[in-house]
Amino acid sequence: MRVVIAPDSCKGTAPAAAFAAAIAEGWRSARPEDEVVPVPMADGGEGTADALASAVPGSERVPVTVTGPDDRPVDTTLLRLPDGRAVVELAATSGLPLLETPRPDDAHTTGFGQAIAAALDAGATGLVLGIGGSASTDGGIGMLQALGLRVDAPAGRSGGTLLDHVPPVDGTGLRALPPLGVQVLTDVTSPLLGPDGAATVFGPQKGVTPDRVAVHEARLARWAACFPDVDPATPGAGAAGGTGFGLLVWGAALGGGAAAVAEVVGLAEALRGADVVVTGEGRFDAQTAAGKVPSVVTALAVEARARVMLVAGEVAASVDAFDAAASLTVIATQTTGEPDDALRDPLRFARIAGARLALRA
Repeated sequence: MRVVIAPDSCKGTAPAAAFAAAIAEGWRSARPEDEVVPVPMADGGEGTADALASAVPGSERVPVTVTGPDDRPVDTTLLRLPDGRAVVELAATSGLPLLETPRPDDAHTTGFGQAIAAALDAGATGLVLGIGGSASTDGGIGMLQALGLRVDAPAGRSGGTLLDHVPPVDGTGLRALPPLGVQVLTDVTSPLLGPDGAATVFGPQKGVTPDRVAVHEARLARWAACFPDVDPATPGAGAAGGTGFGLLVWGAALGGGAAAVAEVVGLAEALRGADVVVTGEGRFDAQTAAGKVPSVVTALAVEARARVMLVAGEVAASVDAFDAAASLTVIATQTTGEPDDALRDPLRFARIAGARLALRA
């Protein structure tokens, strides 16, 4: 059989390339005669640049140092594509894993904006921006400041605390978009405000306690009022703590991250003739259906008339749509008695998952 392995990363524990390779190794151990093709995926968050780098010959890593979400310097890289565009990951510049502890009030996206500015200074003719995995709920104000937005606020404020002091803002100094435009990759369609918005849905992931959600909501509403021509209800405006809205202010276009990555890596072509497709992510839950990697891979696999299987660190939603599924947490519990071993050594259990799914193929 021809088997395509196309998972996202296990956020914070295993990059997509290593996750795919481990599943593939396990599959080959059980069915060595099969043709197994790893195609690591991403959705705009952690690992997006890696997925694109592996798929686009001639891509080049460019080192850059930026201000991290808690003001400490972060050494990271941009990805320069052969067509002149640059890929910048918010997760690598202003991401939650860069913090020792969550800082819901003053974590910011300044470093993301600095990396974008560095790409433009280096002559990027277009930008591909992955905005998953943010540490802040600052509406993208830190990013826009790094790109030239002027904010009349007390010195020393950052992140959400800065939103306590807007308006006024002055966007006349904002940098122009590059000639090929700015494509934003996001895995969510949330608006900026409301019960499905940045503060309510994603604030708790960044350390916002229930009693503080209303404070962050009010800050974002004040921020949105600074730009009456930008609709805060735009799908994706609430992504990355409202950074999606900030990018709309700049004039960027928001789009489905996983679908865009699938197109760049040539997933549809890889699926031609496939008998089985294995996809996955760290946590498979109710949000997965809203454009995350497994939902996009599944749709393409159905078009290719291939059976679809799932490997996830944790399964928290129905897997009835899959021909077979494996949870690393369950496998760890069965083999070591310690479910947390799946977090400590996910690749070990991904290999076991691959072998088990192969035996069910």
